[in-house]
Amino acid sequence: METMRRTVACLFVMTLFLLWNSAVLANSRPGSTVSFNQDWRFYLGEVANGQAPALDDSAWRSLNLPHDWSIEGEFSEKNPAGFGGGALPGGTGWYRKTFTLPPGAAGKFVFIDFDGVYRNSEVWINGHYLGKRPYGYSSFEYNLTPYLKRGAEKNVVAVKVDNSQQPNSRWYSGSGIYRNVWLTTTNHLRVAQWGTYVTTPEVSEQLAKVNIKTDLRENMSGQLNTLSNIELTTIIYNAAGQEVGRSSSRKTVSSGQAN
Repeated sequence: METMRRTVACLFVMTLFLLWNSAVLANSRPGSTVSFNQDWRFYLGEVANGQAPALDDSAWRSLNLPHDWSIEGEFSEKNPAGFGGGALPGGTGWYRKTFTLPPGAAGKFVFIDFDGVYRNSEVWINGHYLGKRPYGYSSFEYNLTPYLKRGAEKNVVAVKVDNSQQPNSRWYSGSGIYRNVWLTTTNHLRVAQWGTYVTTPEVSEQLAKVNIKTDLRENMSGQLNTLSNIELTTIIYNAAGQEVGRSSSRKTVSSGQAN
């Protein structure tokens, strides 16, 4: 009987985990999120002004992400990474992508999301510096909106990846944009990145209480009226894609007070 009780409890926890995955991962950023992995240019080595929009990168290698340039190198005990880093080369690499905005992005805010870049990446859009992400295992996001060209005009995003300081890991890390990249368009009122939080304060063999907190952000664009009515609907799906729960709440906020 005790074994059966433990089995039921284990299955129940696994079910909650699946519900959490469905609620948080499937649609944690309502809006339009599309893969940004296709049609990048890559150059292994230092490039002067590699972020410049006018730079001719036609001779660079064409590839799709995710990409790891270290695994393409030669194994050698002379590589600075050492055996702990896989005895493969590091170095510095540049990625560039030229793109136009999708029609649905007109009048909206646009973000680029990196699931992981190893390591010490720096990002530019149309020559404007967006920032640096130290190390390489955490995801990060930049707001492209103020620097984008709309309509049929071309945009250029450039990423410099610096994995030249070796050794820097106790295991093989790889080098480059080794995880997915996404382009997200949102309305002026949006759910923050990782803005959905799920907790289960009460769990028993019969039922569980699930609390979901959503962090809303207003892009300070003046698009909200002085007072705006916001309705937030949260839907929970099980692993089979079936809806198992839904709740809605309304709130009246002033412009810039949506957090």
